[in-house]
Parts: sequence; structure tokens; C-alpha cells
Amino acid sequence: MKIIFIGIGEFALPILEKLIKNGYNIVKAIRKSVVLDPEEISKLKPDLIIVASYGKIIPSNILAIPRLGCLNLHPSLLPKYRGPSPIQTAILNNDKTTGLTIILMDEKIDHGPIIGQKKITISSGENYQTLEKKLAQTAADFLIEILPQYLQGKIKPQPQDESRASYTKILTRQDGRIDWKKSAQEIARQVRAFYPWPGAWTEFNGLRVKILKAKAVEIKQEAALPAGKGYLFLEIVQPAGKKPMTGEAFFRGHPNTKVL
Repeated sequence: MKIIFIGIGEFALPILEKLIKNGYNIVKAIRKSVVLDPEEISKLKPDLIIVASYGKIIPSNILAIPRLGCLNLHPSLLPKYRGPSPIQTAILNNDKTTGLTIILMDEKIDHGPIIGQKKITISSGENYQTLEKKLAQTAADFLIEILPQYLQGKIKPQPQDESRASYTKILTRQDGRIDWKKSAQEIARQVRAFYPWPGAWTEFNGLRVKILKAKAVEIKQEAALPAGKGYLFLEIVQPAGKKPMTGEAFFRGHPNTKVL
């Protein structure tokens, strides 16, 4: 059994390591964002291609090469959150659960029939970095559990329900800019969803500051702000060109700070 593995980033690495540890024959591992060469891949005569966090559409002339197809591991419960930022979107939307889906790839983005799914809980305070690690380990373990059944032809791929499909966007640095008109809860989720990249940031008196860690704190009815609105407690911030510091230390050094 010859397997080609295609995947970049932290999500893909535990999956590759688990395959190797369990004795699967990885004849080529592509860990960089490169243009795939059908001729080169064809020469390797792979039985199966496994893809995780690659970020590019794989053309049909490559999908057709392995006799057992191409499997993709996607960090959401498809058809929910197709596209490039499912982990961030789950946190932004305050989802309590997410999961891992293995699909048999076709030419469309995250569209192919489902081989299997695994649901996990999103813990309170989870950020992108911690949730990605949790999903990566889930993906690695689940693939090793389900792959023998697939290879033996015991799994019938099930089509996705197109009526439930939703899509995520490619993130840019501008997505990290904080809109202070949003609630404290929304901003706190933005900080967690975009850590460490693109990062949640704002400008105080013209100085760009990243918000690395923050939490929403609800206030009582008798407090100065309306009940239920809450306020944002800045735990760790990083001014441009400086090391991370507590929010308290930052405001102590910038007593007249105003949000821009």
C-alpha cells in the first residue's frame, strides 16, 4: 500500500506522524505549498492520497491517480464550515461543539462524500491554537481507527447534505481589527479565534496594540453600564515593537489612552 501525504501547518503534522508510527507506507510527504506535478505523482503509483490542511484545490487529473482515491481530513463537521477558516469560525460563532470529517475528495471545495465524522467539545476559553491541536490529535487518532475499514471496502461514502452547507472565508490581517461597537463577549471570542494569527488588534492614540488574551466580565444591574453588556478585561497585550505585557501595565504607562 503506497500512500502520498499532502499537508502543511500544525494541523497536518500529528496526522503524518501517526500514519508513520502505525506502519503505513508513506512514499512521499508534501509539507510545503507547491504546485503539484501529476507526472511526478503518477510515477510513484500511489494507492491512496491523504490530504490535511493543504489550502489549495487539488486538480482532477491528480485526484484520479490513486486507485483508492484521495481522502481529506477537515476540521469541522461538514457540510458546516467548508473552506479555509473552520476553526476560527467555530470560536467566533460561540459554538459549543465542532469536530473532524474525513471525506473522499472531489473537484469542489470540501464537497466530497463523507467517510466518517468525530465530534468534540469546544472548552471554555479555547483559542485557535489550543483547538487546532485538539482537532489535529482527534484527526490522527480517528484516521488510524477508520482507515483499515475504508481500505477493506467496508465503508460506503455518504453524500453531504447541500442544504446545510456553509462556507468560511480566507482571513486577512484586517479581520483582526477590533470593532469596539461589538459586545465584550464578541470581542473576547475574536481575540481567541485569531490567536496567534491574524491576531486581534486595535489602535490606542495611534499606537497599534495586539490583544493577546482577554475575557468578557459581566456587570451587575446597579453598575454604571447597562446590565448584561459587560466589559472587556485585557489580560495580555503587546504594543507594536514591544514585548507582551499585562493590560494593567500598559494602561499604567498610557494613562490617557483612547480607543481609535
